[in-house]
Amino acid sequence: MYLTKSITAIGVSAALIATAGFAANHSEKAASDAVNARHAQMQLIAYHTGILGGMAKGETDYNAEMATAAATNLHAAAGFQPGTLWLEGTEQGAVEGSRAKAEIWSDSEGFNDAFMALETASADMIEAAGTDLDALKAGMGAVGKACGACHDDYRGPKN
Repeated sequence: MYLTKSITAIGVSAALIATAGFAANHSEKAASDAVNARHAQMQLIAYHTGILGGMAKGETDYNAEMATAAATNLHAAAGFQPGTLWLEGTEQGAVEGSRAKAEIWSDSEGFNDAFMALETASADMIEAAGTDLDALKAGMGAVGKACGACHDDYRGPKN
């Protein structure tokens, strides 16, 4: 598991570094498209987290099959490779609609770690979601913590 995390972290770091060269030449349309794609990724994450959270809060009935599907999709969205989504120069104020803080690029290691925390929590959630409601509730704590930590440090205020 640690080796997988290390390999993924290296890959995420390499992708962020590789985007720097592309970012220097990207067009306004490419920047806008990247921001829109990030928003779509976050909507997928929010949607599937909402399904799981609704079950955890008792707003909807616990359904192991639905919870496992939501957790699997959450994990897939959390695992998107960032190289095409997080282009340097697409921070808040540089591209309309972006809430990405410049710290994503100035602290790329911290950003990678924050995103890795969501990927890890969502992987753990797949098993927890299908186990029982108590396991799902426990897994939601780690998912929520990962989302909150990243948003606190790397997402700017609403435009």
